[in-house]
Amino acid sequence: MRRRKALPLGEIIRHYLRQEGLETPLNEVRAIKAWPEAAGPLVARLTGDVSFRHGILYVKITRPALRQDLMMERSYLISKVNAAVGAQVVQNIVFY
Repeated sequence: MRRRKALPLGEIIRHYLRQEGLETPLNEVRAIKAWPEAAGPLVARLTGDVSFRHGILYVKITRPALRQDLMMERSYLISKVNAAVGAQVVQNIVFY
């Protein structure tokens, strides 16, 4: 019996998730959970519900004045969320 090269457990789990089609839904949940960290504590307190659908992160704004500031920093926030997730999951952020 031959021994095969040992793989790290994380790599085995990643391969399994990819094979079963579970990696994308997992990354979507990670993107939602990464929003408070990416936006910062003050902005996270001033935003409401966060959801994800078809590559778009939807963020509810509780203060209308905040919308314009976030619109100007949209690309920065997208890159921060994607960096926290570890994959290019978010293509756009919609503030409503």
